[in-house]
Parts: sequence; C-alpha cells; structure tokens
Amino acid sequence: MPKPIEGPARTTESPPDVEVPGRWRQLSLIGGTLLVDSTEASLISGLFPVIRQALGVSLGALGILTAAGRIVGVFTGPLWVWAARRWSRKGVLVLATGFWGVFGIAAGFAQNFTQLLVLCTLLAAGYAAAGPITTDLLGDLFGSRSRGRAIGTLYGVLSLGTSLLAALKGQLAGFEDGWRWGLWGIGTVNILVGVALWIWLRDPGPGASQRQLADLDRETREAASTLTWSGVRSLFRTRSFVILLGSRLLSGHLLIGTFGVIFLVDTYGFATETASLVLLPLGIGYFAGTVLGGILSDWAVRRSPRHGLVAVLQMAQIAFGVVAFFGTQIDYGGIGLFALFFGLMGLAQGINPGVNRPMVMNVTPPELRSAAFAVYLTVFEAIAWAAFSLCAGFLGDAVGLKTVFLWVLVLLMLVNAAFLTLLYRPYARDVTRVQQELERRREAALRETATP
Repeated sequence: MPKPIEGPARTTESPPDVEVPGRWRQLSLIGGTLLVDSTEASLISGLFPVIRQALGVSLGALGILTAAGRIVGVFTGPLWVWAARRWSRKGVLVLATGFWGVFGIAAGFAQNFTQLLVLCTLLAAGYAAAGPITTDLLGDLFGSRSRGRAIGTLYGVLSLGTSLLAALKGQLAGFEDGWRWGLWGIGTVNILVGVALWIWLRDPGPGASQRQLADLDRETREAASTLTWSGVRSLFRTRSFVILLGSRLLSGHLLIGTFGVIFLVDTYGFATETASLVLLPLGIGYFAGTVLGGILSDWAVRRSPRHGLVAVLQMAQIAFGVVAFFGTQIDYGGIGLFALFFGLMGLAQGINPGVNRPMVMNVTPPELRSAAFAVYLTVFEAIAWAAFSLCAGFLGDAVGLKTVFLWVLVLLMLVNAAFLTLLYRPYARDVTRVQQELERRREAALRETATP
C-alpha cells in the first residue's frame, strides 16, 4: 500500500503532467463534435421567434423543445457511455455525434410543431453522447495540471464559434424558411464532422495522462480501469461529487442562452435580427471566461490545492448573479448596453467549465469519469435545463420573462454560490483518496508484471 500523504498542505497536491502525443490535435477534433451540438441548440433558440410564427406556436413551445431534447439525454447519455466502454469511444462519437446529423437534415423538412419536436428530440438523443464521452477523452489526454487550460480553450473556442454562427444564423430570420436552411446546414456539417472523427481521431486509452499509469501498456491500463456497477455506485458516496451535482441543479445561468433572444424580443420590443446580435458578445464573453477560468483553475491548483478551485467556482456564481440583475432588469433603450451585459454574463458563465470539469475529474478515477460526466451532464444538467426551460416557457407566458429571469438568473445563482460552501471540507479528502488509489494500482500492476 502507498504511504498516505501527510500534512494538510499537501493533501491535494497534483502530480506532474504526462504529455500525451498529439493531444491538442485530438482536442480540436473533440471540439468539432461539441460545436455541432451547441450550434443546433442555439439555432432553435435564436430563430424561435420566426419558428413560432411559421408553425403557429406559443412561447411554451420553446420550453418543450428544449426540455424534450434534454430529457431524452437523461436516458440515452448513460447508454452511449455504456456502449463506448463496451466497444469504442471513437465509434460511438462517429455514430452518435457525427452521422446522427441526418435527423437534423430531416428536421429542416418539418411541416408542423409535432414533426419538429420528434426530429429535434431524436437529434438530441445522439448529441447526448458528446458531453460525457468527449470530457472523458479529454481527461485521458491532459493531466491535472493542464486540464483547466485545455477545457478553458476547448469551451472558449467552442462558445466563440457557436455565438458567431448564432449571430449569423439570426439573420436567417429575414429570409423565408431561413430556419429550415439552418437545420439543413447543421445536419450536413454534423455528418462531415463524423467523417473527420472516423479518419483522424485517436483514443489514447484510459489513464493515459495519469502519472501513476502512463508508463504501463494500454492493455494493463484498461484492465486496471474496468468499469463496474459497484464503482458507479461509489460515485454517489463521493461527497464532493454529490455536492457538485446539487450545484448543477441550481445553475440558473443555463437559461440565458436558450431564452435570451426571445426575452429581448418580448420584454423590450427588439426585432429578432437585432436581439440575435447579443449572442455574439455573449459568446465572446464566454470565450474570455473559459480562457480566464482555465488560467484561474490551473493557478488555483498550484496556489491553494485544498480550496482554490472551490473559491473560484463560488465567485463565478456570485459574479453572474450580480451582472444578470443589471443585464436583464433595466431597460436601456438600445441594444448596445444589453450586448455589453450579455457579454459580461458570458464571461462569468464561461469560468465554470474550466473549474467544475477538472474538479469532477480530480475526485473520480479514470474508469468512472465517463459515468461521472454522464450523470453530471446528461442527467443532472439535463434535468436542470429541462426544468428551467419548461418553467421559463410557461411562467414567461403567465408573469413575463423579466420576472422569471430575476428569480432564476439572479436570486437562484446567489443561492448556488452559498450552497458551494459545502465543498470546502470534503474536496481535499476526495482528491487525496483518488491519488492514493492510483498509486495502489500502479504498485499492483508492477508486481504482477514482475512475477514470472
């Protein structure tokens, strides 16, 4: 058994990184799978005012569309993760987030809301594979000291690209059936991304970035990282992970990207084309936030291994709540100041991925990361997103989106920040436990290979 780490100052000290060959090139391919997922979602929300007019539906329909796509992911996300562990992470990504784009093309031909709902839900069923599997791959490509920067770069470029495309797609509102052309385009790009993954993606295998396992051959690493049901159940005995799940349910900022455009249209009277312009500063702000979050994450690990990441995550929630008040509750007349505050909301929101994803990775062993992110992203985040979307859709019709935004984007985010205080005590202990388990596995594998 490895000797326990002694002294409180070193309980979460991260080991040196292992540089996996070609990791940044593989990261760019991973980004392509996430880009088409988020672009389809932003297309529906950004063009919903004209979809609403074309199909004759109410504001509640946007909540139903968003919620249905998230709820189906609650069921299909874990199934994709199981299939990836059973067969191939690469194969699942090629199918589920690549060739699955045929449903996006089909959605462009929808003649009524029911057809659009069914086809977009089927599309979302495949996209549910992207979040947990790509994040699992990222954890095997980058070690603990560089994960914040890698995740910040990934989500930052992703958001910038998505928002730029969203702002451009918003201009499709000025063309007849412009939203249909958008869906056809997204579906086609999806298939092309699938082909690129098939040709160029290289899976390094579980544990490739872990110092304790990197010098073992892949077969040994996979044997030491077998996913079991008892292991999955152990996730819910990891207190830090459970608290992070609770925080995800309180993440009201998920609503801004879905309802931001329709909020400006209905509350302050902007045209769809004008309101869609705020998606660009939102994305630029998110990009800046993810870069900043990645830098802060890696700095926090070095500066305060026990509490640094928790403090950064907590401050991000407070910052978002404060900025959201000024960005949604005051009428500035023109779109300029709204664009500024949407950019600041994006900045505060963008800090999160570069902090919370590494935290999940740090408290889970390699074989459980895909399952952890399936639970974190495709179950709990999906439930939160679906609940917020349904409430915003139906309550927005009843009391107005301005009131909904005050409660969800401002007050709930401050509650979330207070809730994260619960992380300060268990996080350091859970990180230490994982590091000691990896040391134990390394010693066991070396003893086995040394035995004649």
